[in-house]
Amino acid sequence: MSKRLVVALGGNALSCGPKEEFSRQYERSFRSLEGLVQLFRSGYEIAITHGNGPQVGNMMRRMELASDEISPLPLAVCNALTQGEIGSLIQMAIKNLFTRYSIKGDSATVLTEVLVDENDPAFGNPTKFIGSFYAEDEAKLLAKRYNWVVREDSGRGWRRVVPSPAPIDILQKQAIENLVANGVITICAGGGGIPVIRVGQEFRWIDAVVDKDLASSLLARIIKADILLILTAVDSVYLNFNTPQQKRLSRVSLDEIKRYYKQGHFPAGSMGPKIESAISFLESGGQEVIITSIDKVGESIQRGVGTHITI
Repeated sequence: MSKRLVVALGGNALSCGPKEEFSRQYERSFRSLEGLVQLFRSGYEIAITHGNGPQVGNMMRRMELASDEISPLPLAVCNALTQGEIGSLIQMAIKNLFTRYSIKGDSATVLTEVLVDENDPAFGNPTKFIGSFYAEDEAKLLAKRYNWVVREDSGRGWRRVVPSPAPIDILQKQAIENLVANGVITICAGGGGIPVIRVGQEFRWIDAVVDKDLASSLLARIIKADILLILTAVDSVYLNFNTPQQKRLSRVSLDEIKRYYKQGHFPAGSMGPKIESAISFLESGGQEVIITSIDKVGESIQRGVGTHITI
């Protein structure tokens, strides 16, 4: 019986900066996705989620530069547009990898809406930094003009901050389930999904950013994936990261990772959401979470590279 895999791909794996040409992003995605295509070839059912931080930041910057001539789009719509942009990039890379290795298969992108609660406390305390860095005066001017909330970001400048509510449900879950079950590599929940709220009998967009790893964990639980594979900038999870006492975690139990999390080893701005996602997935019936870098995808499954968290 095929194993089902949800792969959470970081947005920085596909783009390294605002001035990088789209063709270079394609080349990077082509190299990065080779390991996943080989897993598909060996029988895995695969859903790919992805971040969109660099891409949505670029889109917002373009809107700022053109704001005197073109009305800016809501953040939720920017998320939808970057889902299409990145989905197209990944689909093209997969299609050409299938051709290179004579693999029969297909991929599809699902523009994915994620339900959040409009009463989530996150809406009263925006914390998610997005977009460009500004000097303080410019940031406050833009905040007044566009009704933004802005804050200083780690000494690097001022940026817009938006709410990051918890995901409750994935509205296109049945379509995603059907595609994955029929052997289609499905690209979905990009950037954490397009945040929507329910107002009476209707759904409406809301300006927020859902954490990509939490949305990936929710998706993995909904479609009953066997493995949640979280790809990040480092090859493994570490205790006391970037200190002389740094220690790599290879295989760890759910109870152990929960203890390390409570001890404060995984900061909210980096590894924290990934560990939260891992805990939620495993406590809801998942078999295994693997955290590693994108270039170690094949090795993580076949040779145990990276950090493996199990019950």
